[in-house]
Amino acid sequence: MTKPPLIITCAVVGAELSRQDTPHLPITPQEIAQSAIEAVAAGASIIHLHVRDKKGLPSQESNIFRQVSELIKQECDCILQYSTGGAVGTPVEARCAPLKLKPEMATLSMGSMNFGREIFENSEQTICTIAKTLQQYGVVPELEIFDAGMLESTFRYLKRSDIPAQFHIDFVLGVPGGIGGEVEDLLYLLNKLPPEQSWSVAGIGRFQLPLTAHAIAIGGHVRTGFEDNIYYQKRVLATSNAQLVERVVNLAGELNRPIASPVEAREILHIPAL
Repeated sequence: MTKPPLIITCAVVGAELSRQDTPHLPITPQEIAQSAIEAVAAGASIIHLHVRDKKGLPSQESNIFRQVSELIKQECDCILQYSTGGAVGTPVEARCAPLKLKPEMATLSMGSMNFGREIFENSEQTICTIAKTLQQYGVVPELEIFDAGMLESTFRYLKRSDIPAQFHIDFVLGVPGGIGGEVEDLLYLLNKLPPEQSWSVAGIGRFQLPLTAHAIAIGGHVRTGFEDNIYYQKRVLATSNAQLVERVVNLAGELNRPIASPVEAREILHIPAL
């Protein structure tokens, strides 16, 4: 079976990190946009987007999402995928607010979990509210699966038509409180998917590189970027999101996997062409 071109998603900033973690973290709208533009130039076709406010704190303000999105679109073509996760504790109304900008994609986390020392709340009501808002604005969902129970819940929501029938799945593996990040954890989840379902994997920290290599080899797609891992090697900080994307591109070259352009990524994910 021919493997599709590799879709690389880059999560450039996230909601949990600060400059104390890495001095290379983009914070301002201009820095986030520039980091995204560089990641696309390196080979990413999807930018998973969080934004920060003037104090550098995570924000779901629509105006900031609009500003960053416009800066990116002025310089390159890519699929912008807004986060509806926000920061832990963000009310669902705020999490949904940027969707009125009608990005091509946005995330939908499929269950609550212990997220490190905090609780990432995604009750049934929250999931259904975000799913309804995604449908309202015609946004293609990426379902975020942090644990096996979330995948089982996905099938239940599908049967009840509580979530859109068309979606992409991202397995976020290795978060403390979720499923582990070993290759066998990924394979366990993949065995539950129908063969036609598109999927990607985001390995957290030390799990990023081995999971990336395995996903490339077996025909999946991958997510990289500072949100998931700030290191290029053990104890060696990555200098940019583009550097992490370039590593994925190099791995894909060694494994004879072509890189998907944004146009090809839209075709694979059944996103209407711009």
